[in-house]
Amino acid sequence: MFNLFKKKNDSSNDFTVKSPLSGRVVPLSDVNDPVFSGLLLGKGIAIDPSSKEVVSPVNGTVTTIFPTGHAVGLTSQSGIEVLIHIGMDTVQLNGEGFTAHVKEGDTVSVGQKLITVDLEFVKSSGYSTVTPVVVTNTANFVDVKSTLSQQVVSGDELLTIEK
Repeated sequence: MFNLFKKKNDSSNDFTVKSPLSGRVVPLSDVNDPVFSGLLLGKGIAIDPSSKEVVSPVNGTVTTIFPTGHAVGLTSQSGIEVLIHIGMDTVQLNGEGFTAHVKEGDTVSVGQKLITVDLEFVKSSGYSTVTPVVVTNTANFVDVKSTLSQQVVSGDELLTIEK
């Protein structure tokens, strides 16, 4: 039934995850890490980034920000739990090359800057910058479908969640 009183900006019924980065889309199965490629953390997609600004893909709350700044966990207003893990094994950099702009508990909006990453530093340090974007509570949903695009820009639709 159509709800006349629903707020226009209510995103509690938004079951999409926008792209947190611009870049080339990479299937999770192609990520050089068995935890991600084996979908052990959930379904999603990865991005080989061309932009250094990681922005929020959902309206929601920062549930985890790693002290090293290489990863952030968010929960959308509709209950989607998203992990953005910048690069592979980048925890080894001990935060060098990453600047977090949010903290645990912060409320964020789609497009809000979360982390800035020095892509050239990460690459020159010998690490991949391929960034998985994973729905960690995949089991709570019927399916998680990825974009068919080969390139994305921050804010493009990246994942659609079927309730």
